[in-house]
Amino acid sequence: MYGSTSGDQWSTTAASSSIVDEDKTRSRMDGKKGENVMESKPSVNEKNGLENEAHDSHTVKQESLTAPLVFATCSAVLGSSLQFGYNTGVINNPKPIIQSFFNETEYRRTGSFMPDDKNEFLFATTVAIFAVGGMIGSLTAGSMADRFGRKGSLLMNNALAVLAALLMGFSQLASSYEMLIIGRIIVGVNCGINTGIVPMYLSESSPFNLRGAISVMNQLGVTVGILLSQVLGLPVLLGTDDLWPLCLGAALIPAIIQLVTMPFCPESPRYLLINKDKQKEAEKALVWLRRHSDIQDEIAEMRREHAEEQKEERVSVWQLFKRSSLRRPLLISIVMQLSQQLSGINAVLYYSSLIFVAAGITQENAMYATLSTGGVMVLMTIVSVPLMDRSGRRALHLFGLGFMAVWASLLTIFLVVGENWHPASYISIVCVMFFTVGFAIGPGSIPWLIVAELFSQGPRPAAISIAFCVNWTANFAVGLLFPILQNSLTDYVFIIFIVLLVIFFIFTFFFVPETKNKSFEEISALFKSKNSLENGEKGGSSDSDSSPVNSKMDQGVQYSALKSDMT
Repeated sequence: MYGSTSGDQWSTTAASSSIVDEDKTRSRMDGKKGENVMESKPSVNEKNGLENEAHDSHTVKQESLTAPLVFATCSAVLGSSLQFGYNTGVINNPKPIIQSFFNETEYRRTGSFMPDDKNEFLFATTVAIFAVGGMIGSLTAGSMADRFGRKGSLLMNNALAVLAALLMGFSQLASSYEMLIIGRIIVGVNCGINTGIVPMYLSESSPFNLRGAISVMNQLGVTVGILLSQVLGLPVLLGTDDLWPLCLGAALIPAIIQLVTMPFCPESPRYLLINKDKQKEAEKALVWLRRHSDIQDEIAEMRREHAEEQKEERVSVWQLFKRSSLRRPLLISIVMQLSQQLSGINAVLYYSSLIFVAAGITQENAMYATLSTGGVMVLMTIVSVPLMDRSGRRALHLFGLGFMAVWASLLTIFLVVGENWHPASYISIVCVMFFTVGFAIGPGSIPWLIVAELFSQGPRPAAISIAFCVNWTANFAVGLLFPILQNSLTDYVFIIFIVLLVIFFIFTFFFVPETKNKSFEEISALFKSKNSLENGEKGGSSDSDSSPVNSKMDQGVQYSALKSDMT
């Protein structure tokens, strides 16, 4: 459905022969450039095929952005990432109306209104249950991606979105807030699966020189969804007593968009070749995405990754914790997810209207002030697209965390003085806007991207499931606990997030590597190198890949990767 090529052009024999010839040529060329990459002997490099791996990002040609790649990206982002963002923000503006619906429903059933504390708890549950569904969905994303493919899983997942949209859209007509809550948890499962699979699909379909920019489209879709939900939730549009169910039921639209467009897109080429060993289909997918037939470098790089994967046992979730060469990137992935969710951004997204009201702004004006957060996030995410492959992931994440800490501190100050100085309430809006600027540049998109980059094809699905489950768990905790914390700490509530932001900044500075312009195997080799060196110092080894030859190779790869950052 995504195009075809003649059988003689893409025969497996011809492709394999071309790959072997090209590998030999590159191996001879790389031997002459050893001073730039490795100091190990050529015979060792030829025996192990290691120098090719070290040079993947330099020998695979730089690709340009093509219309088919844009189409596939838009299909994944509009149908899945936008869905996630929309359902994150849609509950914010209609809060008073939804709480009135709870009261009216309770009155019809019992003849008395719901106590305020029960009403608040029910609304907090409606907000937080979305993240519970996300936790469930993220845990199943890895196994679904391996069993049904990235594309197949995204298409199947839309059944949940349709069901959830119908439940939420008809909850008022049925006088059932239970339908609303069930719909929220189902759409949460849908979004949890989406957050696990979309980054995989985008990163595996993109050329390495565009991987950062393409992967940021995931976060751009999320921010556009948040802004769209804020706009539609305004009283002048769907945020009314009669139309708010349509606002929640609009989750049906992204699902329809993806069901119509995704069948025309290919499956992930890396999944087809490495997971399914379907080289012809992988070649067809690459030709469709790149719009040219000179794809042998990419196929060769995938085959080398496939060969490495076959040497290792299948990686389970438990083995991620057990294998020392995988524990370090897993720890980084988990902390990066926490740095996103515990930065305080979800407190702003879920309860921005409440924050602005606490700062002294009227309820009506607070709804419109909330639009500033969504608008700024969309704008700054667009700005971060070209920066991702220029400035690098690590630098942007550090800047974002530091910037957020500064503006969270200023927000705390102006919330405190707001009672005695009226202009402070409007300065608080400015602080929230700049707080979201820092989030959009760094923690908003980079944690989604970097998990897919830190692992090779084998452990990637299991690692993504763990990391994104942590993400959703933290999301749930913030959504449920923030109102309680705000009632207890009032204007000082953001001090908790300031402390966490500083901790995440320190961790990122010391432990997170730069991954821009590196192949998946180069990044994986960096961690194996560190593990090999540590085991060498201890006089032992916990991984089978810690031999002296591999240790030399890993040092060479590490040197090459670090040098590419400086040039």
